[in-house]
Amino acid sequence: MSSIILTIIGINILYVSLFTLRVMIVMKGYRVLASVLSMGEVFVYLMGLTIVLDNLDKPLNIAAYCFGWGLGVYIGSRIEAYLALGYVVVEVIVDSLDTTLPVQIREQGFGVTSWLADGKDGKRLVMKILARRNREPKLRKFITSIYPKAFMISYEPTRFNGGFLLKRLG
Repeated sequence: MSSIILTIIGINILYVSLFTLRVMIVMKGYRVLASVLSMGEVFVYLMGLTIVLDNLDKPLNIAAYCFGWGLGVYIGSRIEAYLALGYVVVEVIVDSLDTTLPVQIREQGFGVTSWLADGKDGKRLVMKILARRNREPKLRKFITSIYPKAFMISYEPTRFNGGFLLKRLG
């Protein structure tokens, strides 16, 4: 009995992790990778379907199914966060007109566009920075080491064209 419960949990963890990962990868525009991943997802689903359906007659098996599904969503999202596929745009506002900051950020390998803006309490330096998602923590740490009170917003762009950095970011 416990082997059936563990099998149901394991199948759902694997299936739903792959499902979650595939959906996130599609949203980031990696269609070919998502297609390949979906083949593995469907294989696991079909191989496990018979086992799962044949053993959903007891409430404990149903609970195992639900637990495996939830854990699969969690694990799939953790895998995607670990892979950190794609890019991020970080908008940074500092209460200084230090025009050397964009240069320092470029020296760290990030693409920066900067301009001066008017804030509530005076002039501000605004920067739009493009980075790979897996490098965002390094970027944030670098900026806050110089300007601990920097205001930062990040979001994931879905499409690009133009810009000198795109060739290097590849």
